[in-house]
Amino acid sequence: MRTLVYGLARSGQAVVERLTQNGDEVVAVDRTLGNENDLALLDGVDVLVKSPGVPGERPLVVVARERGIPVWSEVELGFRLLPEGTRFIGVTGTNGKTTTTELLGAIFRAAGRNVAVAGNVGTPLATVRAADWVVCELSSFQLEDVETLACDVAVLLNLEPDHLDRHGTFGAYRDAKLRIFERAKAKVVPRGMGLDGIDFAAGDPLPAEPLIRGAHNRANAAAATAVARAAGIGDPEIAEALRTFPGVPHRLELVAEVGRVRFVNDSKATNVAAARRALEAYADERVHLILGGRQKGEDFAPLAAAIGGTVVSIHLIGEAAEELGRLIPAAHDDGTLDRAVGHAAAEARPGDVVLLSPACASYDQFDNFEQRGEEFRRLSRIQAE
Repeated sequence: MRTLVYGLARSGQAVVERLTQNGDEVVAVDRTLGNENDLALLDGVDVLVKSPGVPGERPLVVVARERGIPVWSEVELGFRLLPEGTRFIGVTGTNGKTTTTELLGAIFRAAGRNVAVAGNVGTPLATVRAADWVVCELSSFQLEDVETLACDVAVLLNLEPDHLDRHGTFGAYRDAKLRIFERAKAKVVPRGMGLDGIDFAAGDPLPAEPLIRGAHNRANAAAATAVARAAGIGDPEIAEALRTFPGVPHRLELVAEVGRVRFVNDSKATNVAAARRALEAYADERVHLILGGRQKGEDFAPLAAAIGGTVVSIHLIGEAAEELGRLIPAAHDDGTLDRAVGHAAAEARPGDVVLLSPACASYDQFDNFEQRGEEFRRLSRIQAE
């Protein structure tokens, strides 16, 4: 088979390596290429495997479809390469995907199951070669281009506006997310959303209270519990994981405590809904909030309305600072993360929280949300010097 791999970030590189090892012919194309001048790359190609970061409107993708060449996401290829009999759990939603996926991995390990955790969580599915169970985080970008991917258990955590700069409309984004239920044997869905399946909610009784903080994380734990039970795992094993799972970096992560001021890294809060959940998690504490970055087509008004009296200072960074400043006139336009952390730390008093929960993407000033979170970690620890 001759495969064109379009996009050579982490998942694209994994596809190239796996297919090359399998003896397939591979043409690798960086995402910066693929315009109308590169269409000869499609000659003789049997399938195009597209990285999540490559929009479907790129000429190379459009023409491939016009020529009848299948276009797959990396997870579609990875699913096809799994050994026969592998049980597959898919996790999607606007927020909480990585936390729930990693929590499920912890639950399955507590139950003694041979499990691999993969997908948007960071480990490409194409790298998984042998596991009885796979728990796979699935983004809307990955679900756009699946054909045969079928979940033994599929879970939708929540659905809020996000990635509208890519999908164009909330309807298109929603449709991409709901593709996880195509061919699924069992569905786990939020209560009250009007979808058929095993439902869950943050207030459900659980085998144990989760270690991770916030009502949104209790909803994640309820979803993971429902999935684990559907997979035949007992409550004692679920309880063990809930009590001990520490959470995931860049999600309400305590990174420093200086003079009884806590610095919390929520860099993964790249949309309004995620930032609002972070504020709810600290609703009873004095918060110095750092917002901003690159916009994703969302309306910031609901976030501005959600900022209550316990948020005692707001510090804006990045491209979105001007729009956020119009909605939140009392906010300080600090511009950069280093100035925002220093300003917030100077205003904080013992017992306060300095919270990075940007409600925006990071790509204006950082390569990704991880880099932004690591810089926040570094800057927070400097405050102790």
